[in-house]
Amino acid sequence: MSCSELARLAGLPLAGTASRAERWLVLEHRAPWGRDAVEGSGLSPELLDGLSAFDGRVLLVRRPGRPNGPPAAFVGVTTAGGGRLRRLEVERPEDVLRVDVDADGDPVGGTLLLVCTHARRDACCATHGVPAYNALRRHVPDGLLWRSSHQGGHRFAANVLALPSGIQLGRVEPGAAAEVAAVLAAGRIPLRFYRGRTLHAREVQAADAAVRARLGLDRVSDVRLLAHDGSRVVLDTSRGAVEVTVAERDGPVLPPSCGRDAEPTPVLEATVHGLDISPG
Repeated sequence: MSCSELARLAGLPLAGTASRAERWLVLEHRAPWGRDAVEGSGLSPELLDGLSAFDGRVLLVRRPGRPNGPPAAFVGVTTAGGGRLRRLEVERPEDVLRVDVDADGDPVGGTLLLVCTHARRDACCATHGVPAYNALRRHVPDGLLWRSSHQGGHRFAANVLALPSGIQLGRVEPGAAAEVAAVLAAGRIPLRFYRGRTLHAREVQAADAAVRARLGLDRVSDVRLLAHDGSRVVLDTSRGAVEVTVAERDGPVLPPSCGRDAEPTPVLEATVHGLDISPG
């Protein structure tokens, strides 16, 4: 049985599992990706040196059937209020090394969706990611939907990353494609698939997801971080400041990826204090 199926059956929670990054460089690379996509995909030594110096996360993307031509490239910054995303005009991949990632490029009007389909990293990414991508194609403009290299958390496949907001989703099913696309396009979060926002630490991700679920707050701007000190997280909401205690406990014994030995999986539990259970 695959790692994602085992995690689903064990009830491994999504909240608090999003990857960490605030700055993004997304580069189209049509050739096959190695297990380590950036280092193992035949990119030039010059480009590899430059990408290794990027202060953030680099993802490779591609789209089946896209004609040959200059590669697509995007640069983004995730912030508490959402973030900013621009498309870079480059003739070849190495050109991204000579642009000002904080100033160059054209603003992207919409949400960029990246679906992890990186089969060489883990088979679950292709098994679940490809059907999710194909379903989303019916609801997302081509220029805003791409297959991506490893995002992190293949046992939560299919994984979908929304930029620039840094919303990461897991276990996205093809049948939910229309819902996911519409909710994200409206600047909201499909909470039943929510892993967290990538700019936050794991404890904050878990607290944020718990408060949003309790109050039914799905807009990105509905919840903001006020304080984080170890297990204590304070969030600002439309109901005022909310304090959350996040504790780590031993979770189910599961393989971290397909083909790996099972091991204890830590799980974060968020306790929301002083808040009426009913949504306001």
